[in-house]
Amino acid sequence: MIAASLNKRINPIALRTPCNRLSSVITRSLATTTDVNENNVQIKLHDSSFEGYMLDVPDLAFNTNKQTLLQMYKDMVIVRRMEMACDALYKAKKIRGFCHLSVGQEAIAVGIENAITHKDSVITSYRCHGFTYMRGASVKAILAELMGKRSGVSFGKGGSMHLFAPGFYGGNGIVGAQVPLGAGLAFAHQYKNEDACSFTLYGDGASNQGQVFESYNMAKLWNLPVVFACENNKYGMGTAASRSSAITDYYKRGQYIPGLKVNGMDILAVYQASKFAKEWCISGKGPLVLEYETYRYGGHSMSDPGTTYRTRDEIQHMRSKNDPIAGLKLHLLELGIATEAEIKAYDKSARKYVDEQVALADAAAPPEPKLSILFEDVYVKGTETPTLRGRIPEDTWDFQKNDFANRT
Repeated sequence: MIAASLNKRINPIALRTPCNRLSSVITRSLATTTDVNENNVQIKLHDSSFEGYMLDVPDLAFNTNKQTLLQMYKDMVIVRRMEMACDALYKAKKIRGFCHLSVGQEAIAVGIENAITHKDSVITSYRCHGFTYMRGASVKAILAELMGKRSGVSFGKGGSMHLFAPGFYGGNGIVGAQVPLGAGLAFAHQYKNEDACSFTLYGDGASNQGQVFESYNMAKLWNLPVVFACENNKYGMGTAASRSSAITDYYKRGQYIPGLKVNGMDILAVYQASKFAKEWCISGKGPLVLEYETYRYGGHSMSDPGTTYRTRDEIQHMRSKNDPIAGLKLHLLELGIATEAEIKAYDKSARKYVDEQVALADAAAPPEPKLSILFEDVYVKGTETPTLRGRIPEDTWDFQKNDFANRT
């Protein structure tokens, strides 16, 4: 898995008591090790890492290896540095429009990706930068997209909310709309008899959408290999979960679908739960509802200061006591997997890499100012209609001519 992970992503570091307003206790895992020198590491998660609904929770003790733990640390540092770069670029007005950052939530994208394979599908909402990177896009291509450059992952047409990568189906801007799409991806895996599942993510703010429950129903009827994963960061836009949801145990929302609640601030718990979820689905048990209990340090989007509906003390408490990167760093030190100096070197390399990627993305060319770009990627090649109407008759595009139909 590690070799595949290193090949899949650019590895720039290749040397590469929560506050009372939270609904449950978020506690870091307890880690012990046996035979670290031979690369095997035994992890013991905290008893509060999981809560189950109609199922037995995953084992709290599991084995992994040093490379996996180091890779997850490096991945989270890269994702956070990338999000910090997005923040700076937005404030410099080089990124326009909507931009939703995931600082504080890095353990989810990184933990899931290290637990699955290229065969599996991932789809999420608009807080998607980290997922795009973990699925294989470079930081340069992601930032170029956010700045509207032609070299962006969506050729500069999508922006922050519409990012794609191999096996990653967005980045979807309509609240909850990706959930039925994720069920469709699972149906495709089932139809093609693939040993794979779909991780379909959505936020607590989207959890009350009717299409979410319709997807639950269809997935259960057809026994689809789909993991419905709610990223519960406690606040849908500016509204606390308890004000918008009659029941905030999102892992129980499937009713007839088993559920699992996970400490989403502990990447080791996320990793173990994600492996468990995949095995559940591909073993023929059908869909599963996961709730990753997490927290975003910033506002809902760059236009939201994030401090009008929660206190600064609450945010600082989460940063200081439950940060996923700091938590894994502590384990690496305690287990003797890395020294303080080595970890500082990883952090320095991550900063250097992201800074280089920012410069390359900033220098990239914007799309050419020509109308023909509008007609690209509308249809899969070979399935186009003869023509596609533009704004006016003279803008009608002819796919066979690969030119405007009514222009000479």
